[in-house]
Amino acid sequence: MKKKWYDYLWIYEIIYFSLGFFNILFAWLGMIDFLLPLCLAIFGGSKWFCNRLCGRGQLYTKLGGRLGCSRNRPTPKWMYSVWFRYGFLLFFLTMFGNMVFQTYLVGAGAESLKEAVKLFWTFRVPWGWAYTAKTVPDWVAQYSFGFYSLMLTSLLLGFVVMGLFKPRTWCTFCPMGTMTQGICKLKARKQK
Repeated sequence: MKKKWYDYLWIYEIIYFSLGFFNILFAWLGMIDFLLPLCLAIFGGSKWFCNRLCGRGQLYTKLGGRLGCSRNRPTPKWMYSVWFRYGFLLFFLTMFGNMVFQTYLVGAGAESLKEAVKLFWTFRVPWGWAYTAKTVPDWVAQYSFGFYSLMLTSLLLGFVVMGLFKPRTWCTFCPMGTMTQGICKLKARKQK
């Protein structure tokens, strides 16, 4: 079967995290992975992004499947459950909302820029080398640090579940997948 251009988007995932490691402002590129799936679901009514364009899912497939970094065990049924998927989505949206609020506080001058990436929403990793101060407004940099934290944490969570279970286990409870599936279901109901 001939490969399509989008079969190589796993490379984008590696480039994204590499660029963000050296300059945190590249974190804004992650908005593509945030907005494109929603737009395709809203206007196209499908999960085409998740099925074809998600570089993260492709990366898990490459590492877990082809390179054997996965135990390839069945994904636990509770990870597929509605309560877990929507619970994780709610948690994720809460963390995203907190990140946006922190960005607002920095933009309003109520707080100063925190040059740190937080892994698993808890562990602070100093990231000062990846940002040249005052090249952009502080709120832009704050959003970059927060968004990169969110993206890196979700990538690492995906690696953990990839290693323990099937390569694309992350996809069973991915917040973007849950949101796009919800949007697609709503669109299907309205079309009936």
